[in-house]
Amino acid sequence: MSACDLSVVIVSWNVRELLPACLESLAAELERNALPSEVIIVDNGSTDGTVELVRERYPWVRLIALGENRGFSAANNIGIAASHGRAVLLLNPDTEILPGAIHWLWHALDAAPHVGLVGARLLNPDGSLQSAGYRFPGYVQNLLDFFPVHRRLIGSRLNGRYGPGDGLSPFAIDHPLGACMLVRREVVERVGGLDEGYFYYSEEIDWCRRIRAAGWTILTAPAALVVHHAGGSTRRVSARSFLELHRSRARYFRRWHGPAFVRRLALLASLAARWAALRARLTGRQELAERARLLREAATIYRQAVRGDESA
Repeated sequence: MSACDLSVVIVSWNVRELLPACLESLAAELERNALPSEVIIVDNGSTDGTVELVRERYPWVRLIALGENRGFSAANNIGIAASHGRAVLLLNPDTEILPGAIHWLWHALDAAPHVGLVGARLLNPDGSLQSAGYRFPGYVQNLLDFFPVHRRLIGSRLNGRYGPGDGLSPFAIDHPLGACMLVRREVVERVGGLDEGYFYYSEEIDWCRRIRAAGWTILTAPAALVVHHAGGSTRRVSARSFLELHRSRARYFRRWHGPAFVRRLALLASLAARWAALRARLTGRQELAERARLLREAATIYRQAVRGDESA
């Protein structure tokens, strides 16, 4: 064993209410596993007392207070650069680690030298499945996002979702949700950190695509259970989050699928905006009018990406 086997990096932004449950569940799990470890929180300029909470109640955490919101990718890269473990666990602050999760993540990562990154099985607070992993996104996923249909399709394999398998055996996926990812130090040294061109959203997809391209296997460990209170940091700014999501997607799809693919997404977003606007006029529902407005802005983002106005 090295002096530090596991580094846990948590990026926080205005999550004072959720962070204690994350840190307390993490501390209990680290004690159970007895892995030489360190915990680093990189705070992206929180204004809700998150920094003060960590300093007062969790002195065992190494805190890096940036004083401004540098974005999820940049903050994670800062935490990774400051860490020393031979593996790094990137963990969202709106998660709770259930007993055994780190053991199963570590076991899957250590199973073979070609395994580069492992994700957990994420649960909703009610215990239902949130995510076991995803296929890399394509046209169908965007179609279902722009034109929401039955929830069973949204959560299906058609939309790129993996099921939990037998609930125990790790299996290969394209990428996990970025809320909980255990990655080898060697992988980071080989492919680099997260692309800081993504402010938030899609950064883990791009990273996993680079990791897979470098020859590593990505797994999910379905026995590693983590509760994810999804959107703990971003739900307060939902309109901005929607546009940041599509700005990140435009960057991702231009890089991995090319301008022609992004041009089709711009057209699809425009059609979805017209459909939402028509439904708003027919029903008088204000939320549909707002969705139409946001979809028009998303279409503009994709058109800018085609022209190269957005970095890609």
